[in-house]
Amino acid sequence: MKLADSHCHLNYKGLAEQQPEVLARARDSGVVAMLNIATREREWDEVLATAEREADVWATVGIHPHEADEHPHIDTAKLLARATHPRVVGIGETGLDYYYDHSDRAQQQTSFRAHIAASRETGLPLIVHTRDAEADTAAILAEEMGKGAYPGVIHCFTASGEFADKALELGFYISISGIVTFKNARDLQETAARLPLDRLLIETDAPFLSPVPHRGKTGEPAFVADTCRFLAQLRGMDAEELAESTRENFHRLFAKTAAAP
Repeated sequence: MKLADSHCHLNYKGLAEQQPEVLARARDSGVVAMLNIATREREWDEVLATAEREADVWATVGIHPHEADEHPHIDTAKLLARATHPRVVGIGETGLDYYYDHSDRAQQQTSFRAHIAASRETGLPLIVHTRDAEADTAAILAEEMGKGAYPGVIHCFTASGEFADKALELGFYISISGIVTFKNARDLQETAARLPLDRLLIETDAPFLSPVPHRGKTGEPAFVADTCRFLAQLRGMDAEELAESTRENFHRLFAKTAAAP
């Protein structure tokens, strides 16, 4: 299989200390593309440096909703300035997280809209995190889409089937993580089984959310192969076919990766 991990954090503790080994294991497992996601400003240079050094790794710039209170100065202009780099292929992750409420909800929404504006202006896909905030996330995405189209993905999808349908109607892709392999994820499994193949991505969110049979271990991009095999069985299709389709979807959505030498 040749796989794309559409969302990982190679510079987070647990992976950063052994990054060469982590990348080697990913490649041995068939991973040919990895998107290294930024969540706070101090990470941007490190995330980008990894993408500059590794031909199969790309970068994003963004502020996680948990970090919105700490980054009121990060506006659309600052995102645009960093998005011009050839290895930056997406904007985010951004979005709303009302489960933890680590940042003020109004500030999360302000930051979210700034990221959407950067996505619209650059054409780079928006990477959306949403937890316990379906209604506001859907409303903001739709309202902002009315101002001008922009591409995007709902990462680590765990929301309702209704939210999935709304995201698909807006043209978004949906990325499935190792959570789909968990025994208590029946609602997610039902949604993942019916998502359109041409809008489907897979991810690890490493170092988090290791799929079965790796639960309890530090997540790695290599584990996207396990999620692919589980999801393929869930959908009644061949794992190779799912790997190929999700990889092609990744390069279609994150178009700068397809254009890279």
